[in-house]
Amino acid sequence: MRKRHPKGSDLSEPSSSGQETDASSDKEALDKEVQADVKRSGKVWFSVLILVTYSAWVVYNYQLGNLPKPLTAKQAGKRGFSEFEAINHVKALTQFGPHPVSSDALVLALEYVLAEVEKVKETAHWEVDVNVDFFESKFGVNRLVGGLFKGKSLVYSDISHIVLRILPKYESDAGDNAILVSSHIDTVFTTGGAGDCSSCVAVMLELARSVSQSAHGFKNSIIFLFNTGEEEGLNGAHSFVTQHPWSSTVRLAIDLEAMGTGGKSSIFQAGPSPWAIENFALAAKYPSGQIIGQDLFTSGVIKSATDFQVYKEVAGLSGLDFAFADNTAVYHTKNDKIELIKPGSLQHLGENMLAFLLRVASSSDLPKDDTLQGEEKSTPDSAVYFDILGKYMIVYRQSLATMLYVSVIMQSILIWVLSVFMGGYPAVVSLILSCLSIILSWIFSVAFSVAVAFILPSISSSPVPYASNPWMVVGLFVSPAILGSISGQHVAFIFLRKKSSNRNSNKMQVSPRLRDNLARLEAERWLFKAGFIQWLVLLALGTYYKLGSTYLALVWLVPPAFAYGLLEATLSPIRLPKPLKLATLLISLAVPILVSSGSFIQLTATMIGMLIRFDSNPGGTPEWLGSALIAVVIATFISLTSVYLLAYIHLSGAKKSIVSALCIITALSLALVSSGVLPAFTEDTARAVNVVHVVDTSGQDQVAFISLFSNTPGNLNMEAEQIKEGFRCGRENKIDFVSFEAKYSCVTKKDAKVGWDKNEIPVLRVINDKERDERRVIAVSMETGGSSRWTLRIDMDEIEDFTMQVGEEEEEELMIARGEKSSSEEGWHQIQFSGGKKAPTSFVLKLYTKEEEVSDEKKKQRPLLKLRTDLNRRTPQVQRVLQRLPPFCTMFGKSTSPFTLAFLASLPYTK
Repeated sequence: MRKRHPKGSDLSEPSSSGQETDASSDKEALDKEVQADVKRSGKVWFSVLILVTYSAWVVYNYQLGNLPKPLTAKQAGKRGFSEFEAINHVKALTQFGPHPVSSDALVLALEYVLAEVEKVKETAHWEVDVNVDFFESKFGVNRLVGGLFKGKSLVYSDISHIVLRILPKYESDAGDNAILVSSHIDTVFTTGGAGDCSSCVAVMLELARSVSQSAHGFKNSIIFLFNTGEEEGLNGAHSFVTQHPWSSTVRLAIDLEAMGTGGKSSIFQAGPSPWAIENFALAAKYPSGQIIGQDLFTSGVIKSATDFQVYKEVAGLSGLDFAFADNTAVYHTKNDKIELIKPGSLQHLGENMLAFLLRVASSSDLPKDDTLQGEEKSTPDSAVYFDILGKYMIVYRQSLATMLYVSVIMQSILIWVLSVFMGGYPAVVSLILSCLSIILSWIFSVAFSVAVAFILPSISSSPVPYASNPWMVVGLFVSPAILGSISGQHVAFIFLRKKSSNRNSNKMQVSPRLRDNLARLEAERWLFKAGFIQWLVLLALGTYYKLGSTYLALVWLVPPAFAYGLLEATLSPIRLPKPLKLATLLISLAVPILVSSGSFIQLTATMIGMLIRFDSNPGGTPEWLGSALIAVVIATFISLTSVYLLAYIHLSGAKKSIVSALCIITALSLALVSSGVLPAFTEDTARAVNVVHVVDTSGQDQVAFISLFSNTPGNLNMEAEQIKEGFRCGRENKIDFVSFEAKYSCVTKKDAKVGWDKNEIPVLRVINDKERDERRVIAVSMETGGSSRWTLRIDMDEIEDFTMQVGEEEEEELMIARGEKSSSEEGWHQIQFSGGKKAPTSFVLKLYTKEEEVSDEKKKQRPLLKLRTDLNRRTPQVQRVLQRLPPFCTMFGKSTSPFTLAFLASLPYTK
């Protein structure tokens, strides 16, 4: 029969020789018992590690990979959603190839969508009105105050959209209250855009067909906006909300987007009003969404922008923003293909959206646009939301969340204060050492992982050798991160063990071995409780900054604290410690794994895919930086989530084995990278390499050449050698593309004078220069050489404000506040223009200088104006280079990327 552990007082005062003999015998028995208790089976710990890892992976796959069965038109019926029909639309749109603004292919895509919309009108229910409008926007200026385009002037003209409105014929107020569903038809110039965003347009067409059969029971109308110009700066959404008459009736905005191809389309932005997300959670069949994505997106960690920003910021609307996020490495590249859309992806979004639209279109309490009225602006109570296994969505108000968080924080602090007060000075020391374990665990974990990131560029042809094989990060970053966390905890464990051993020697007369075992048991408990401190601090910080994803800290704090209090805690300060129970660990991790593992794994996978386009200014960041950021993210997740699990390793026989295994896995992974057996890039996961024919007239001499640059970290020596066009690569070939600077590029030695005409060269010319109210007013004529896509930068150190006149008919003022700058390069304001085939190509700028004079030295350093114009045409030299470009390379497009033919011009300072 097992002996009970005696209290410390039972061992402290032996009174006689007989009692001493008995006490000695008891000590030996207790020593053996505690020694047995201290030893935890290494096999058990390994089993728990495998169980936890497998559980997290199962949750991730079920939550994000469990898609509904695609339905045929017959299975869906008139009022259902059919993925088979939607896929047919994707096939039709991608057959046109890339269709950016002003391209012939975009005209064909618009014609296709218009024809399908007309079919919806013809087949609609007889009690349903369907209005179709082919909308051509006028000249407009989009100036956003936040996000990716903050401070820039996004100018557009002659962009076309298709607007479809469906409303009940006999509901008089339906036309005055509309739900907007929006996506964009246009693509970047590098891809046919199966994911971004033909899949979204296809879902909208099928939704429109279905809704047109059931809208006779609605109380509100639904507007489907198929816009263009999104890829050039959210211009389509802006032109609709500022110019279309139906925009004033919109009460709720839903945006469909893609930053990858296929998978589940999840909500990653919601609000400001919680009404939409609350109703979506009630209606959706397969709810999917995580507010952690919204926090990252709005903070700028994910550098992108969607039309939803315009609907919130310019129109003052609330709503939802959906996005496909699988295969994010193919975003805006040639590999954004229909083959990558997983079966069930469109069915998932379509069924969710259909159920949601049927609910809100029948509602009589749509949110009103009353939140942006000057000084009376109100801030609606936003929502915290997340889904569990893609089956249930939890939504609660931020105010309620704050009350809950504050309550947990105050109770936790009270418990810690009482615990430390009862334990006295030793408890204070142990608390400090447990905090030290958190800090050391983070430091070692990050240091070990980042060290691998530093090594990669020197042993591999690419600093991101895992791009096409993301699973390699397990050996390259996860293993070092776990090893670092164990090392950090081990150092703290030694200190805690030593301190507890000294304290026990003063309190009780026990053998050194027993004293050491008791110290190890107490140290284990303090390492486990360190997790409470870590997540309590994060909960407090998240509450203070009102982060929606603060719920993750709550989930990782409360269940472990509950399990510990239920199974381990004692109110007696003199009871001897026991080993932590296995049940405590399993109960502690069950809920956190269920709620958060899918989000953590998805976020890591998304960030790995984003490395393909990591370097916004090619060559502007160290080669190791992208991998270092991935390493930091992984190490952070490991340190945060493994604190409870790793506390159990120090008393098990598995510590040496697991450390050895982690070292071997890391070494093998590095050897695999060094051998080059697994390529960094493949044809399906390709490196972003752009080929541009540059005609530079900004210097004294006009030069023309072919340029290679890459948004993916790493040099282009291997690619240049395979192309064999005489490219020379290096940082000395820096090219200022106006909207960004390629600090590392490869250029041809030959003068590329074929494939372009002198009439296409842009011209900046001063036509008037005079004094007005003690300021100079400089009138500049700007001819874009027939280009309807250009980027202009104005030196705001010299210019206070300016106006831009389009043609002879209309003048649009772009008043810039004194000293306002919009680009990452200090002192410039950036204007981006895109338009259709009828867009103007002649402009007059009036520049109003500042009263103070700029130094002559600064005037020599840079021009007053810098201009880049783009033509979407492949010259013979570019075509030859593209044909020789390795198959593991792909062109990458974004709003600031030059087309394959770019002209550079500038206007120097004048007296």
